[in-house]
Amino acid sequence: MRTLDSVIFVDNLPKLDLHGYDRDYAALKINDFIKDNIKLKNEIFVVVHGNGTGILRKATIKVLKTNKRVIEFKQYYYNTGCTIVRIKL
Repeated sequence: MRTLDSVIFVDNLPKLDLHGYDRDYAALKINDFIKDNIKLKNEIFVVVHGNGTGILRKATIKVLKTNKRVIEFKQYYYNTGCTIVRIKL
């Protein structure tokens, strides 16, 4: 079992880019992406929400807190516009 603290490089992880989405559509896409990664057995993935005004970041955190499959999530060290997520398979 990997932890988020062991993740250094995110280039090889599945990514969901939310740029251009509104908060409601972003929430829908995040939940769909979680379901897809459960099917594909990807325990860790990345959500790219950008920095900007923080609307997408706040929407991302809200969805991840309420989704029962999410074990943990944290902002990526080297890019604060990304959140790394670990889910229960």
